[in-house]
Amino acid sequence: MKTDVVIVGAGPAGIFTAYEMIVKDSKSKIVIVEKGAPVEKRFCPKIKTQKCMNCKPYCHITTGFSGAGAFSDGKLSLSHEVGGDLPTLIGPAKAQETIDYADKIYLNFGADTKVEGVNNSEAVKEIRKKAIKAGLKLVDCPIRHMGTEKAQSIYLEIERFLLDHGVEILFGHECLNIILDGEACRGVRVTDGKAEFEILAASTVIATGRRGADWLERVCEQNNIMHLPGTVDIGVRVEVRSEVMENVNNVLYESKLIGYPHPFKNKVRTFCQNPGGFVSQENYDNDLAVVNGHSYKEIKSDNTNLAILCSHNFSVPFNRPIAYAQKVGELTNMLGNGHILVQRFGDILDGKRTWDKELAQSNVRPTLADAVAGDITAAMPYRSMINIINFMQAVDYVVPGFASAETLLYSPELKFYSNRVKMDENFTTNIRGLYCLGDSSGWTRGLMMASIMGILMGRRLSEIK
Repeated sequence: MKTDVVIVGAGPAGIFTAYEMIVKDSKSKIVIVEKGAPVEKRFCPKIKTQKCMNCKPYCHITTGFSGAGAFSDGKLSLSHEVGGDLPTLIGPAKAQETIDYADKIYLNFGADTKVEGVNNSEAVKEIRKKAIKAGLKLVDCPIRHMGTEKAQSIYLEIERFLLDHGVEILFGHECLNIILDGEACRGVRVTDGKAEFEILAASTVIATGRRGADWLERVCEQNNIMHLPGTVDIGVRVEVRSEVMENVNNVLYESKLIGYPHPFKNKVRTFCQNPGGFVSQENYDNDLAVVNGHSYKEIKSDNTNLAILCSHNFSVPFNRPIAYAQKVGELTNMLGNGHILVQRFGDILDGKRTWDKELAQSNVRPTLADAVAGDITAAMPYRSMINIINFMQAVDYVVPGFASAETLLYSPELKFYSNRVKMDENFTTNIRGLYCLGDSSGWTRGLMMASIMGILMGRRLSEIK
C-alpha cells in the first residue's frame, strides 16, 4: 500500500493531525492504522458483568478510535500550564493560541459550552492561601468537561468527519515497526492478525499514546531514534465522599495541586479529579490491570476520586522507567489476584491491611465494585509510599478530611510516558520523514495537549505537501 501520510494510532494526536490537514485543504492521501475498533463498536462488558472480563486481544477502554479519550472523564484543560512540556518546545503563547483553536473544534463537534473553574476569584484566593501554607502550589485551570458518555459521541462525530473526507482508517491493524532506508523513514510494517504488509509513505506519524509507550520505546531503541529516558508516574487513586471535596469541586471543579514533600522531594501532584465520579479499571498488555477514574455528565456517585502521582526520573545506568513501573503494577496485581487493590488510609498509617468488612462499615463505599481489599504498601515502593502519605497530609490542610482514616486508596495508578523523543519545534526527529506526537512522544499528557500537537503537525504536513 502507498500513501502520502500514514498515522499510527487514532488517539487525539493522530486524529487531529488528519483533521487539520483536511481543514487546510491538503490533497494528501491519509491512512490511519489503529489497533482497536471504531468508537461505535467499543464496549466494556463490565457495565453488565460488574467485573473486569480482561477482554482480548485488547482492552476497549484504552484501545480504539480516540484512544483512552473516549472512555476517560472527558476533561479538556484550557491552560498551557497543564498537560506536559510541549510549551517548552513550541513556546507558551503558541501553545495557548492552539489550545483556544482546538477548543473551538471540540465545541463545533458538540462539547458542552460551560467552562468549569472560572470566576469565584476570592474563593480561589482562599484555597491558594491554604495551599501555600501547606507547602503546595495550586494551578487553577479552566476545564471543559465533556463527560465520559459525551466524549464518545463527540469523537464519533470526528470519526465520521474523517471518513467522509477520504481518510482511510485501518481498524484492527497493529503496527509492528517502521521501515527505514538509511536515515529516512519510508513507512510502516503492519499486520491485521493474519498477514503482514507494508504501508509506504512520504511522512510517517507515530501517535500511539500512553497505551503504546513501551512499544515506541522499543521502536526507538531498534531504529536509533534519538530520545532521553522519560518520566513515569507511580501513585494511587484516592476516593472520598464528595462532601469532603465540596468547596474545591464547586470553586475549581478540578484542583491541581503540586508538592515536593520531604524527605525525598519528588514531584507529587493531583490529577484527573472526578466529582461524583467512578473509579475504573483499565487493562494493558501482559494482563496488567491499572486504576483510573471516570466522570459522567448525567450519572453521579456520592464520591469524588482523583489520582495522586509521584514522578520518578532515573539516571544512569538505568534507562527502563516504563518496565520499572510495570513491575510495580504486576506485583500489586499479584497481591490482588489480578484485581485492583483498595486500602483505607487509616489502615496504612496503622500498618495493617484492610478487610472487606471494614469497607462495608465505612462512610466511603468503593465505586469500583470488584476492587480487592488488601495492603498496597506490600507492593508500593517505599519512596513512592512516603511521598504519597506526606502529600496527602499536606492536602488535608487545604481540604480538611481528605486524609481521614476512611479515605480509600486504590492501586496501581500508573502513567506511562514514552522516553522523550528528541525533536525541534516542527516535531522533526533525527529520522527523516518520521514524526512522533502526543503522549507517545513524551512531550504531552492528556487530551488537549495531544490534540494541539496533532493540529500543529497537520499544519506542518500540509505545508510540506
